[in-house]
Amino acid sequence: MHEFSIVQGIVGIALESARKHNAGHIFAVEVEVGQASGVEKEAMEFAWEAAGKGTILEGARLVLKVIPLQVACRNCLTPYQPAELFDPCPVCGEVNPEVVAGKELRVVAIEV
Repeated sequence: MHEFSIVQGIVGIALESARKHNAGHIFAVEVEVGQASGVEKEAMEFAWEAAGKGTILEGARLVLKVIPLQVACRNCLTPYQPAELFDPCPVCGEVNPEVVAGKELRVVAIEV
């Protein structure tokens, strides 16, 4: 489960930010997770509870914002939102996507 190591990285970012701002508690951490990032939301939520125990993150909410997959066809340049990465272009029918959005994994806000 690579989500645990991802969550450990998020915890590190949050704790460092709290230290820089002299915060005594973190109430929430908001993270953008791309639909095609390979991260399972439920596994992250499970790992979050364990990773924050005994720290100023204990009891903090993990707010996951899912970024939908968006691609552009490299053949005809049509932008579209496929259900799966290799769904064909709705205009030309080719399977040659360039990912525009949906692979993100970043901390966007920390509530202290």
